[in-house]
Amino acid sequence: MDIPLQRQAIYDKVPQPIRSDGAGGPDLGPRDIMRDRENPNMLVPPITDSGLLPNLKFSFSDTHMQLNQGGWSREITVRDMPIATTLAGVNMSLKPGGVRELHWHQQAEWSYMLLGSARITSVDAQGRNFIADVGPGDLWYFPAGLPHSIQGLEEGCEFLLVFDDGSFSDLNTLSISDWFAHTPKDVLAANFGVPEQAFTNIPSEQVYIFQDKVPGSLESQQIQSPYGTIPLSFKHELLKQTPLRTPGGSVRIVDSSNFPISKTIAAALVEIEPGGMRELHWHPNNDEWQYYLAGQGRMTVFGGNGIARTFDYRAGDVGYVPFANGHYIQNTGSQTLWFLEMFKSDRFVDISLNQWMALTPRDLVRDNLQVGAELLDALRKEKWPVV
Repeated sequence: MDIPLQRQAIYDKVPQPIRSDGAGGPDLGPRDIMRDRENPNMLVPPITDSGLLPNLKFSFSDTHMQLNQGGWSREITVRDMPIATTLAGVNMSLKPGGVRELHWHQQAEWSYMLLGSARITSVDAQGRNFIADVGPGDLWYFPAGLPHSIQGLEEGCEFLLVFDDGSFSDLNTLSISDWFAHTPKDVLAANFGVPEQAFTNIPSEQVYIFQDKVPGSLESQQIQSPYGTIPLSFKHELLKQTPLRTPGGSVRIVDSSNFPISKTIAAALVEIEPGGMRELHWHPNNDEWQYYLAGQGRMTVFGGNGIARTFDYRAGDVGYVPFANGHYIQNTGSQTLWFLEMFKSDRFVDISLNQWMALTPRDLVRDNLQVGAELLDALRKEKWPVV
């Protein structure tokens, strides 16, 4: 086969940057075809895309894996996704018995359990303690500065951690092993009232994640504090929450109104059935940080002044929407699309384009958009997050 025929064969088998209106042309040079298949709306943007928006997508699959004996972690921060200044995310897995060591952060920690189960512990400044087991769909929230730990139970676990600072790194936290390693042993001995020999075998550096045995039952590990337990639970069972259902899917909203301890992160768990979409809307309180749990979809973000850009997402991807930018998310696959919307805020807030138009004088909407009764009669005064 000669070279032109080889090129024709490639052209016939792989997606090409050619729009249905004839714009574009074949790409016969070096390329990552698998990436192009995963990003059809970047390879062939909708004709309505225009102008410049920064990258609003990053995949955990493109991040560095931190491997330890008890599990692994990987993170997406402002270093990977410069637009994402408000929140950072960590994907972590712990083996059965694996421990994310005793530590604390300068940032608040919000988490969604993806798989398996774990035991979490914490203590507050009043000496009140907290210990609980969490499973798939459960959340936890640790306020900034409070010490805590996470340990995988019988089947191990995987979870998403979200922090209220885009520049945060989970590899740069305040850990008990790291502090011990950098404190003279005579000081440790004086602090705890024991001989220096008690610290002979302490780690020489931060252990971060380590392997331990699976802990006993929750009841067997309870520690009674003379000051009582923490009054506001650090755990929330999101999947047990009754969802708001509309044609096309459902939404579960969690913020300080129903998870009182969560003062700096609000979220929504969104389900979009095949053929459905998260309606045209925007958020008037802060940027949106997204994590895609299952399925595949596409999102177009409108930034004003003729600027719009479309991105494709699938499980394991992170999306981002700048403050107040209009957007929607469509399910482009054959399976249900699930994703989390998260905000650096104590409340979840969104504005529906449909509802705004329905609650605005009819003649004003008609004359502004040059539309007729077919659209005006279909507008809904009630908000449907998924349509």
